[in-house]
This record gives sequence, C-alpha cells and structure tokens, in this order.
Amino acid sequence: MLDIAAQLHRWCEEGRDFAVATVVSVGGSAPRQPGAALAVDTGGEAVGSVSGGCVEGAVYELCQEALESGSSVRQTFGYSDEDAFAVGLTCGGTIDILVTPVRADAALRPVFARAARAAADGRETALVRIVDGPRELLGGSLWLDERGEAHGTLGGAPQLDASAAAEGRALLAAGRTAGVTLGADGSMCGRPVTLLVESSVPPPRMLVFGAIDFAAALVRVGTFLGYHVTVCDARPVFATRSRFPDADEIVVDWPHRYLDSQDVDARTVICVLTHDAKFDVPLLERALRLPVAYVGAMGSRRTHEDRLRRLREVGLTPLELAALRSPIGLDLGARTPEETALSIASEIVACRHGGTGVPLNGAHTPIHHDTPGAPLTQGRAAG
Repeated sequence: MLDIAAQLHRWCEEGRDFAVATVVSVGGSAPRQPGAALAVDTGGEAVGSVSGGCVEGAVYELCQEALESGSSVRQTFGYSDEDAFAVGLTCGGTIDILVTPVRADAALRPVFARAARAAADGRETALVRIVDGPRELLGGSLWLDERGEAHGTLGGAPQLDASAAAEGRALLAAGRTAGVTLGADGSMCGRPVTLLVESSVPPPRMLVFGAIDFAAALVRVGTFLGYHVTVCDARPVFATRSRFPDADEIVVDWPHRYLDSQDVDARTVICVLTHDAKFDVPLLERALRLPVAYVGAMGSRRTHEDRLRRLREVGLTPLELAALRSPIGLDLGARTPEETALSIASEIVACRHGGTGVPLNGAHTPIHHDTPGAPLTQGRAAG
C-alpha cells in the first residue's frame, strides 16, 4: 500500500472513502511483489496496480464491494488451464490479495492516514496488517513511526500488538517488506495469524563522480529508477545545475573528501566516471571498503589494469578489489552516453536482484529472482 502513499495521503486529506487491495503473498512467476496495491475511491477513481493488468478489473470490483460492505476480504488469483478467458494470471503464477475498506468512520482510518503521510513525506515508516487468520482480525493494522513507536491495534490480544510491533521494527530497520506468522495471542503458538509488514524508507542513494556527458545520462536513468542522485566533481566549471538539471544534488569537492563526509548504506551505489587516476584511486580506496551495494568505475581494460595496480599499491586486498565492477556496465554494445547509462543501470539492477544479465530468450534462468534479503524500497519510481 505504501507504494501509492502520495495518492492515498491526498485522498485522506480530501476526506474520501476508499478501499485498498494489497498483494500479500505470491507464488510462481507473479508480476508484482507483496506490498503492491490498487486503491479505488467511492467515485470510481483508481490508482496503483496489483498485477500489471491481468486481474485489475476483478480487483477493482472487489474494492467497490468492500466499500459497500465495510468488510475486508482476501482473494486468490491464479492461472486457469480449463478456461483461458477466466480471470487469472496469464503468467502462470498466483497472488493473494487483501482488500480493506478505509472509510472515514473506520477505526483503522487514522492508522492508514498517518502511515500514508509519513511515506509520502519520505520518512521511515512501516504498516503492519493482519492478512490471514481469524476473520474478525483480518485487516487489523498498526503503524510504526520513524522512531519505531507503534500506533493503532491489530484488534487481538495486547501481546499480539507488542509482538507485531517488534517484528515490524526489525523489518523496518532492514528496509524490507515481508510476511510474518505469529500466534493470535502474540506467541509462536496458538491460532496462527499472518502479518504483512510494509516498510517505506527514503530512496537509496546514487553517487556519480565525474561531471561528464555520460554522467548526465546516468543521472536521468538513476532518477527514473528511484535513486536520490548526487553528482560530485572537483571542477566547478563542469559541476553545474545547467549541465545536470535532473540531479538531486550537485557537489563541487574532491571525490574522496566528499565520500568521507557521507553516510552510506547497503543500498547505496557508487559510479566512478572520472577515469583519472588522481581522482579514481583515493576515491576507490575508500569506496571499496564501504558496505555499499555497488561500486563501478568507467575506463578501458587497459585503464582498469592500471587502476588495479595502483589500488594494490595503496593496500587494497584481492577480496576488496573483487567488489569493483570495471569496466562498468553490461555488454550491450553501448556507444552513446544514453546507451552507456542504460548499460550501467542494467548492471546495477542485475546486481541488486541477483540477475545474470544474459538474454531471457533461450535461457533457463528465472524471470523474477527471489532475493528475500534484498531491501525493498519505495520512492519516486517504486523499486
């Protein structure tokens, strides 16, 4: 649900009643992951998606029915071999959908409103909901603010709220959206209830070093993918807003000095496009020792070999050097700045999700890679 937080926040501010259909679990080659949502208001306006088009019509009707009844409902959609025209997923997977009415008089309305506002504002937040279990508990919701404090109730035993909040804090700290099973009394025993913890965290960072034409194209792609993009270069004549209008930040500083001043995390990607040893070596010496998602450097194979030699001389180990993606990007035959940016972005996405980078046509690799340990993000592009 938090993937459409901005729209839902607006609806709450306008006093609209609406129903939210959320993907709570998937099986096989499903098009959307848990947390993806479609919302419909009483006027029939719809935002979001749960299947990329396969079952949107049926889910739209479920939302309208839930608004009328005031009750949450769970529905499974899958592929039907008997009737190719039946409502289902043509991709062959299954998705479980929870539809929750969020009317102005509903007890959970303040919880949804505050969670949507926090996510829309870019603050860390999590929404914890009961998505399977006793019918009287279905749809019960808690909201965790950026401090990890819980608001609302799941409607069961007090210990269930406490246990659910603890599970939510752990997943929020990791930036993950996932399902959790507990006992209805808050223990690991008793009647089981399944929770969906949706985490929303600020966009991941993309640090682009080197204010060149390839960087301008990469900034546009990085913004499209939902990154908060910073361009850094020591040369003020090149690091300008007119050259990088799409960047979130433009910094004039020596790259290694700027990186030393920054907080990075396991979602941060670092792209070194300077291919100049006086910038590259001190920057990569630091970058390759940080707990980030990706470090790539531009340059020819000859430049790469010279760069490796210099990095070994300053003390980097073989294990640290193995983390360097250089020459940067996948082999797409790219030539223009835009094609090169696509090549770099493709490698970043493949690295993030465990993809191989080989063509799907004729390959025996999964289309969707299950990477439960990878943080799921919400942001400008939802990724």
